[in-house]
Amino acid sequence: MDAVIVTGAAGFIGMHLAERLLDRGETVIGIDDFNDYYDRALKAARAARLEAHPGFTMARMDIADAPAFDTLVRQSGAQRIVHLAAQAGVRYSIDQPFAYERSNLAGHLSVLEAARHNGVAHLVYASSSSVYGDRPIDGAGFKETDPVDAPVSLYAATKRADELMSISYAKLYGFPMSGLRFFTVYGPWGRPDMAYFSFTQKILAGQPIEVYGDGKMARDFTYIDDIVDGIVGVLDHPPAQGGHEIYNIGDNDPVGLMEMITTLEKALGQEAAKVMRPMQPGDVTATFADISKLSALTGYKPKVKLMEGLNRFAAWYRGFYPG
Repeated sequence: MDAVIVTGAAGFIGMHLAERLLDRGETVIGIDDFNDYYDRALKAARAARLEAHPGFTMARMDIADAPAFDTLVRQSGAQRIVHLAAQAGVRYSIDQPFAYERSNLAGHLSVLEAARHNGVAHLVYASSSSVYGDRPIDGAGFKETDPVDAPVSLYAATKRADELMSISYAKLYGFPMSGLRFFTVYGPWGRPDMAYFSFTQKILAGQPIEVYGDGKMARDFTYIDDIVDGIVGVLDHPPAQGGHEIYNIGDNDPVGLMEMITTLEKALGQEAAKVMRPMQPGDVTATFADISKLSALTGYKPKVKLMEGLNRFAAWYRGFYPG
């Protein structure tokens, strides 16, 4: 079987996906630029886990370097790419907009060009639930056919731009692509900029946490193992030649921010001092994934509920950051 290229392999989702692929006997080529958006030591530790597998190699590369990425794809002979590398974070996009231009726009275009020039059979790429904008939960989840023309952050705008670029390339050049709209992914080895992670740091340090949106926001928290189930399912079910499909990957069960904090306090065995703050620019009130399209394709069904997932995260955190 040909190798699978995973961009952003030293990232949270990338590491877990690469491990799953390796465990099922795949050869994986990981790509990451190890930037300093958050602690490089965490990225290095993720990479070290992967590099312990004989079927894994890591290339340290900026995906926006189009000639270098094209050469890697050509020389690898890989027929499948899972493109997860991106500049993440809504609030960071307020302060560092050009980081998103390079990683999310130029980087995505670089991947598209390499895929079309090297005969890639299936490109799976990461989008985001943020493309749905700020909209209320009306009793039903967000559907892939819902309007996505009112982003409230630059990050969301770049992710929607990636989808549009991919749609055009599928029509122009005929190779199958699948876009994945992720809904608030959490779990061990997660990103320190995510609320549950930063809350854990502060709670265990005896520091107050800042609760934005006055605690009234809700998120469709999705455990990392469930996310990987969805990615692998989509990877194994490419669209027809020239097809492009978009899938939500979420838990289909939005949880209020205050309920998440209460659950995290139980997982840590420690109560948080809370400072209530208004919503920040770029934040959305709620996310809620309709996962019927993905379920019909792959049988996807989230298994890990928030209490169990946060217990697993808390155990990992205490092991990775002892004392």
